Amino acid sequence: MISVIIPTYNRAWTLTEAIDSVLAQDYQNFELIVVDDGSSDNTSNLIDRYAGRLKLIRQTNAGVSAARNRGIAEARGDFLAFLDSDDTWLPQKLSRQMDFFTRRPKALICQTQEIWIRNSVRVNPKKYHKKPSGMIFEPSLDLCLVSPSAVMIKKELFKEIGCFDENLPACEDYDLWLRVSCRYPIYLVDDPLVIKRGGHSDQLSRAPGLDRFRVQALHKIVQSGQLTPSQSKAAIAVFQKKCTIYAAGCRKRGRPDEASYYTHLADIYPGMLTKC
Repeated sequence: MISVIIPTYNRAWTLTEAIDSVLAQDYQNFELIVVDDGSSDNTSNLIDRYAGRLKLIRQTNAGVSAARNRGIAEARGDFLAFLDSDDTWLPQKLSRQMDFFTRRPKALICQTQEIWIRNSVRVNPKKYHKKPSGMIFEPSLDLCLVSPSAVMIKKELFKEIGCFDENLPACEDYDLWLRVSCRYPIYLVDDPLVIKRGGHSDQLSRAPGLDRFRVQALHKIVQSGQLTPSQSKAAIAVFQKKCTIYAAGCRKRGRPDEASYYTHLADIYPGMLTKC
């Protein structure tokens, strides 16, 4: 069985479409878990309409990582699939990924392509957004190339890798995919089966200063001792670049102390770079 997990916070305006897209899947062996992360809009009344068709978990607001982790803890399926509450799935999304795992039983994670909608207009991803398949750790360092709404994961993987980092208010998915991709291939089902919507004001990826959380994730993965020498070298190079870019942004915005901190942070691995 698949456990589908939708974390949501004040997204009543999109949640119905997300839920309906799960219930309309042509693969029906799933449970649907909606984690309401302390919404103050009419999310609760909306979900009541689906009584008996999903499992609702309510918690005080703790962030998207805590919401996803709560869903993982409650999940009964062997496979987990996440859907952000502002995204939707095409009806074949689950069946296509289950077909993949049937053909590749040793695989632990795969994702699909996406259709991008920005402010109600379809847009084409740039070339650097192209999703690779397989061992994607190094291509994923500069830019997050895995989408939570597009993945399906064997639950057993979380026991080894750990769950989403609840200390990261954003880029928590980037952090998780780095921990996964440094060890295991992330495969691609090369069909657009997710409609990914963006451009709205409450989108986490639009928040300013996200590079500081990517820097934190990179620092964690380098310190973890899990990387090969070549992976360490690549991760440190991107870590230093992101520190430098973020420091420049801080200086431009009149935050010299923060700029100085990230400038010095970029220099903490000189010996390791030489050794690698």
